[in-house]
Amino acid sequence: MTIQHGLQAAATAQGGADEGHLERNLSNRHIQLISIGGAIGTGLFMGSGKTIALAGPSVIFVYMIIGFFLYFVMRAMGEILLSNLHYKSFADFAADLIGPWAGFFVGWTYWFCWIVTGIADIVAITGYVAFWWPDLQLWIPALATIVLLLVLNLPSVKAFGELEFWFAIIKIVAIATLVVMGLVMVLRGFVSPNGSTAQLSNLWNDGGMFPTGFMGFVAGFQIAVFAFVGIELVGTTAAEAKDPETTLPRAIRAIPIRVMLFYVGALVAIMAVTPWREIVPGHSPFVEMFTLAGLAIAASVVNFVVLTSATSSANSGIYSTSRMVYGLAQEGDAPSIFSRLSRRHVPVNALLFSCLFLLSSLILLFSGETVLAAFTLVTTISALLFMFVWAMILVSYMAYRRKHPELHAASKFKMPGGVPMCWAVLAFFGFILWALTQQPDTMEALIVTPVWFIALGVAWFFVRQRPRHLKQYEAFKHELAE
Repeated sequence: MTIQHGLQAAATAQGGADEGHLERNLSNRHIQLISIGGAIGTGLFMGSGKTIALAGPSVIFVYMIIGFFLYFVMRAMGEILLSNLHYKSFADFAADLIGPWAGFFVGWTYWFCWIVTGIADIVAITGYVAFWWPDLQLWIPALATIVLLLVLNLPSVKAFGELEFWFAIIKIVAIATLVVMGLVMVLRGFVSPNGSTAQLSNLWNDGGMFPTGFMGFVAGFQIAVFAFVGIELVGTTAAEAKDPETTLPRAIRAIPIRVMLFYVGALVAIMAVTPWREIVPGHSPFVEMFTLAGLAIAASVVNFVVLTSATSSANSGIYSTSRMVYGLAQEGDAPSIFSRLSRRHVPVNALLFSCLFLLSSLILLFSGETVLAAFTLVTTISALLFMFVWAMILVSYMAYRRKHPELHAASKFKMPGGVPMCWAVLAFFGFILWALTQQPDTMEALIVTPVWFIALGVAWFFVRQRPRHLKQYEAFKHELAE
């Protein structure tokens, strides 16, 4: 979005807004819980079964390593956003620090990221619904979810914040309960119907912590990285946060604690209760943990929790895509019709545009693939696109350090490790790309993904010459210089 828009939005920071601008109505508790909700995605609930099957107990280290490196991506994003509050998202600062092409590529790729993720969430939702109604036609819950997402996002941003607040509370309570229940089962030596005893030694008794070897450990990164998509979601709320200078640092600093509690704690509890070889890759281990223990009612409750988690993830994605398309339209990188807001200050046209693309999930469900196969394909594509966005945040940070050393010196939220750490994280992303080439299903997605960037390149060739784009970008740079 333009800097002029940013100045006008900032002037209404206490919740009021001009009729044509977004409202700053997301409070600290909204931002914190949206950040937590973004960090606890469908990949943890749906995909962790496959990562456990591939890597065994070493999956714990997989999640810790990914969380470690992504923390520095978030710190880089936070320092840049707080260096100039006219930046409303990472697409804004990419356009300013790298060039207009970068803003175009980052903005549209992030939009596509969440469309693909939303499709993955809908695919996952159909799997969760099948837990109760295995004979139900898959298109029914898929279509119902899309309609629900549209309805949930039509009210004001404050209503969205409240909804995500309670969605996140459900996730937190569920995972905390699972961890506590796992601890109780271990302490009591709980024995499941198949004869397995809950004990912490299940983590290393069957082949050690790396039972599938180094390549099995590497394979765990392929789908585990998808569990972290949305961790940057807090960066898209800056334009509607009441006090970004306070809320953004708090949300970002809490990332390591969340990774340890929600990812590591939950996985340790699951594999301590259920030996890793008994976890079924095609099912959510959160549900299976209780099912194998003979607690069918609890399994239904957990299935409801992961169902709401998937809905929350898709809901957050639709929110972020609608705001990103709105911002692109403000800069002349998308049709102007998407810059229009409703009376409640919601970009309705951008919202409808994003929901329309979620209908492609119906095609995927009818392609003949199993739910897990479809989920793996779309999550791999999503992970690749998110890694591009994360990498562009790091490249933007390096450009920021080169162009604005005075802003870095004055920053109260400096990124630890600076530029050298950026290179370390980029090297890690290179490792992830290599890991994706080691399995046929993820390799297929790796081959398909470049088509998106080719299409974007063709679109940029035409957009960059449009008078409206040139005019909006010049206004962007002029206002920023002031």
